[in-house]
Amino acid sequence: MVASAAIPGLFFCFAAAVLLVFVSVSVPTWNEISFLNVGTGADQVRYGVFGSTGSKPSIGYNFLPVGNADLNTSIIYNLTKTLILHPIGAGLSGIAFLFGLCGVAYHRVGTIFMSLLAGLAMLVTLVAFVLDMVLFGITRNRIRDAGIPAQYGNANWLTLGALVALLLGFCASACGVFGRYRRRKESV
Repeated sequence: MVASAAIPGLFFCFAAAVLLVFVSVSVPTWNEISFLNVGTGADQVRYGVFGSTGSKPSIGYNFLPVGNADLNTSIIYNLTKTLILHPIGAGLSGIAFLFGLCGVAYHRVGTIFMSLLAGLAMLVTLVAFVLDMVLFGITRNRIRDAGIPAQYGNANWLTLGALVALLLGFCASACGVFGRYRRRKESV
């Protein structure tokens, strides 16, 4: 008998891990996923977890100079270092998924660990999402004040989707702890 109560939590943890991996390989590695798009057309610059369009990947980076917008302060630079929380959240979600596989295979302990790790990954992803919105919200407003078009990219919403998936995964796995894990012996 499969522990069917653990399966929804397993699915949501896997979905969150995939979404956070997509966010983690954003610009400059994968140009289709970004947090902030500045400019239009061929001159558009995109910002991701480890840098911007055409830059070398690094933890923490400075924004390219845009008009008279003051973007290269130490606070904003340090906020870009916090983007490393996305790969950390992806790793925690992936580990929660692996423990969930153990939970589905008759081991209640796997479901308990999946629940704990999904909760931790949810907290890490929540902090990452709040910091994303603060960092890229400030940056977007300063760039717009300089008269240059700037808009949020899709990585912000992928992070929000992962956060919701982790919330659902945590709730489902917490309920899945109380599921049935062994066959009951039938009386003859």
